[in-house]
Amino acid sequence: MEAFIEYMKLHELSLLQDAQKLQTLMDGFPHDLDSDEYRDLEMEDTINTGELRATRHLLSVAWDMIN
Repeated sequence: MEAFIEYMKLHELSLLQDAQKLQTLMDGFPHDLDSDEYRDLEMEDTINTGELRATRHLLSVAWDMIN
């Protein structure tokens, strides 16, 4: 269980890094915000946010099970 928790913590860190990268791309987007490219970035950001929330939830449950 502890090894799985460590994996989830690393996965959470990776998702946070991805979120920062996506935010930087979206903030500096030089094209039309109604373009398909920007909408793709928004979708990736939405998916990343969902993955981050799910990972944090699973981490919380795992910690509760251990304690």
